[in-house]
Amino acid sequence: MKKAKLILLLGVLVTAGRAASLDWTSFPAAQSEQDRQSVNLVIRNGRVMDPETGIDAVLAVAVNQGRIVALGEKAGKLNGRREIDARGLVVAPGFIDLLARLTPDEESQRYKVMDGVTAVFNMHGGPVDIPGYFESFAQAGGSYIHYGTTVGHNPLRRAVDASDRNEPATPEQILRMKSLAAQAIGEGAVGVGFGVNYVPGASYEEVLALFEVAAEHGVPCHLHVRYKGSIFPETIVAALQEVITAAAVTGASAQVVHLGSSAVGSMDVALKMIDGARRHGIDITADVYPYLANSTNLASAIYEPGWEERFGGITYSDIQLVETGERLTKETFEKYRKEGAQIITHFIPEEEVIAAYQNPHVLVASDGIIRRGKGHPRGAGAFARFLGRYVREKKTVLLMEGLRKITLLPAQRLERAAPAMKRKGRVQVGADADLTLFDPDTIIDRATYENPAQYSTGIHYVLVNGVVVVDQGMLVEHLKPGRAIKYESVCNFRPVSKRLRPAGNQSEIDR
Repeated sequence: MKKAKLILLLGVLVTAGRAASLDWTSFPAAQSEQDRQSVNLVIRNGRVMDPETGIDAVLAVAVNQGRIVALGEKAGKLNGRREIDARGLVVAPGFIDLLARLTPDEESQRYKVMDGVTAVFNMHGGPVDIPGYFESFAQAGGSYIHYGTTVGHNPLRRAVDASDRNEPATPEQILRMKSLAAQAIGEGAVGVGFGVNYVPGASYEEVLALFEVAAEHGVPCHLHVRYKGSIFPETIVAALQEVITAAAVTGASAQVVHLGSSAVGSMDVALKMIDGARRHGIDITADVYPYLANSTNLASAIYEPGWEERFGGITYSDIQLVETGERLTKETFEKYRKEGAQIITHFIPEEEVIAAYQNPHVLVASDGIIRRGKGHPRGAGAFARFLGRYVREKKTVLLMEGLRKITLLPAQRLERAAPAMKRKGRVQVGADADLTLFDPDTIIDRATYENPAQYSTGIHYVLVNGVVVVDQGMLVEHLKPGRAIKYESVCNFRPVSKRLRPAGNQSEIDR
């Protein structure tokens, strides 16, 4: 009798051990052994690359209920209700774009997911009405990919009637901005976004005040910094001094957005300042898009007199109208500046882009969106271009480091503000099944300045929450498994007594 009980106990322990080794915790209850061995999806024969653990090997990946539940031999023994043969493909974490204004309209989402992107964050603009932002996606039936936003400095100024871009906010307006920013974060904003270069009248005090709010709530500040270029005294060096000081004084983390277009002519000293600040304990990073032209509205403050020198010594013909592709003259410059046309300006030295990407603290972000078939090509092809041109062709960084810049590093920048990001940017058991499967030999952008609305090539599969939204290189129309990613905090949050709804939520941002 005792022997029979011992055998039964041993059988139970062995069964439990097997279950634990296969990580059944994410599996649904099943009646048969065959059912217990089944998962939603098994990816076989792919080159799995995980920047956090350094895994780079041909492994099976098992996905169930939106999570990665097994890797390698354990995954290979499972039966997938669907199976993908990823032979010749890299199985990477889904790409994360920390700088793009995704909209509820499907057009902007399609070009992102077809570029391998599984999450987009609007990190240097952002509305004040955060509940309205998230509700707009719900009303549109969701999103192909995950999405989140900051609360923007310029929308905060407009919300408190500090609408003159050439005048500083008053002390009373700054207090109200701080209160609204805190409320927006409590309602889900994952950071504070600045376009200081577009608001030349913004005081140092108001920037510092919003850094204080960010530090209090544990969210990052993302900044289009105050000055562009190398013309003394309004240089990128002075602009970075402001950011580094604000981060040091408050303890907030900071990111300098599209450093390539801001540090023109001074990339070496800009990177030196970022590296030095980090060595002394200041949490600052930067991002760069893989193109040699920016895009923004010609009516913005950055095209005030002296713009030619600030942009590195260019002229009117270096500016291109988005709508028609025409190059400008002095006469058309003045005409379109009054009208407020969207333009592209060619001025960024490629050697500076390369130098930035070789820095371990610089990640990739697109700062782009495609609307009505128009825009900058980075809105459709930034990540494929980075992997195709700068990793494969120019060998600027190794593939694993390139993947870190578009997956793990952006995820880590948001982990404190949005703990959900701890499960993204990784190919590991327990991670969210946001995956991009691409051919490293063929991945490249096809979008051009004249015809930006073209999908990238070489991306074969994209999974969002374990759902295949790009299947054999084709978009699965109207399938929207993306989720809102919001700020989370254990701190108590008390909203202000009366919400102020601004007339407009979008800031001017350099696209």
